[in-house]
Amino acid sequence: MLIHPWDAGTDEEALAFVRANEFGHLIASGRDRDVPVVVPTQFLLTDASTILLHLARPNPVWAAIEENPAVVMAVAGDWAYVEGAWKALPGAGEDPRLGVPTTYYAAVQLVCHAEIVDDPDGKLGILRAQLARLDHDLADPAEHHRRLPGIRGLRLIVQKINGKFKYGGNVDEDHRRYVAERLAERGGPGDRAAREQLLRRLR
Repeated sequence: MLIHPWDAGTDEEALAFVRANEFGHLIASGRDRDVPVVVPTQFLLTDASTILLHLARPNPVWAAIEENPAVVMAVAGDWAYVEGAWKALPGAGEDPRLGVPTTYYAAVQLVCHAEIVDDPDGKLGILRAQLARLDHDLADPAEHHRRLPGIRGLRLIVQKINGKFKYGGNVDEDHRRYVAERLAERGGPGDRAAREQLLRRLR
């Protein structure tokens, strides 16, 4: 992922975004494959260096992980299309027709070492941790002990954090605030979240 200096996020910023968006794509390249295995999945970031999740046993990702435990968890969001005309400030002699459109977005890629968890107690620990974050008033996962063989757990050890927050950091504050105003006016899907990210990075 290309990250310009003005778009780079700190590790803390990147992890905060991941924690607020615990759904991503697990990417396992395996060995000598034409394409990697890409799995959309819910996950749990338990701390700055650990991700927990579980997947069905027939999932093709397991073979790729067994071939090569180096994987990537990719999370992206808070995106909005920025119209070209929004790049021109009124009264500044800038031609709106020459504005270059773009898309604002946040993206974090966590490079990880994958550890497969197959023992029942380990899988139950992962399920309990996920349910503690996501759901309440359910029976303990051990009540479904007959279903446990149908899943495998994953522990991902985060080794590198690549965070990108593309919100106009290459232009001055006046231009960014003008885009923020346009996002507020349009109010389309994703505009509010992108605007909040833009203004947060101005602070």
